[in-house]
Amino acid sequence: MLSQKTKYALKALLYLAQQDADHISKTTAIAEAANIPKKFLEQILLDLKRGHFVGSKQGKFGGYYLLKSGNEITLADIHRLFDGAIALLPCASLNFYERCADCTDEAECLLRHGLMTIRDETLKAMKDITIASLVNK
Repeated sequence: MLSQKTKYALKALLYLAQQDADHISKTTAIAEAANIPKKFLEQILLDLKRGHFVGSKQGKFGGYYLLKSGNEITLADIHRLFDGAIALLPCASLNFYERCADCTDEAECLLRHGLMTIRDETLKAMKDITIASLVNK
């Protein structure tokens, strides 16, 4: 399940992707259009900036804009930034792997193998969905 923070991040990115390429959006405009609490949005935008998905400009005419094209930003990217692993258990994770404390033989663990299949299918679907593909639907 997506966290509220991830959902809001996606809504903010969708808003930014619908603006002209040279448009800089104020936090207030994004918050109102995407129905996101402004204070929460400010934190999210800072995380997106640290993740190199958005850039910002300071000053009276400042605001936020996409650093990457909407075609380059996937649901998997944003999920990992805010919610971490896509796998349901750490032992099935690609980027956040941890061995389960109660596992006696990882190579033979049927649960792990099943969850790795789910992870692979979920990851494929999430990588196929971009901000641009959502905007264009």
